[in-house]
Amino acid sequence: MGKHQPALLGGLFIGVLSVLPIVSAANCCCLWVIVGGVLVVYLQQQKKPTPVETGEAVVGGLIAGAIGAVIMSIGLMAMSGLAGPLAADSVRQALEQNSQVPPEMRDNIMKWVNGPNLGILVMCMSLPVYAVFAMLGSLLGLAFFRKKTPPAPAVQG
Repeated sequence: MGKHQPALLGGLFIGVLSVLPIVSAANCCCLWVIVGGVLVVYLQQQKKPTPVETGEAVVGGLIAGAIGAVIMSIGLMAMSGLAGPLAADSVRQALEQNSQVPPEMRDNIMKWVNGPNLGILVMCMSLPVYAVFAMLGSLLGLAFFRKKTPPAPAVQG
């Protein structure tokens, strides 16, 4: 678990903060996802005396983003028991107000909004987005936290 522990912790950070009701409002522009990617590199660099490689940071960010998306989706499914009927009602009202939506499409949309289908849909949409933004955050973390390599000693000839 040692090699991927920073990615797991970064993914936990991303997932938990993305699913909390009030805190998730600050997730505009994937803020928590990017910060989770930065956290991955920070933790990777704390464990190593040498600079973190770019490939390590990218893989760590991708893993953290995927883990964060899964945690967020599971949390959303768990909370849909509380807020699910309210969300379904608001979607139903929006669809009824739009007369251009055919009835068959309304039924299909309502199938996806009810129950665990919403969590699956959100996971399918957020998994690639979270993975890419966490990877970008990890590249940003490299700029902040990568240790400098000492200059090579000059060879006297």
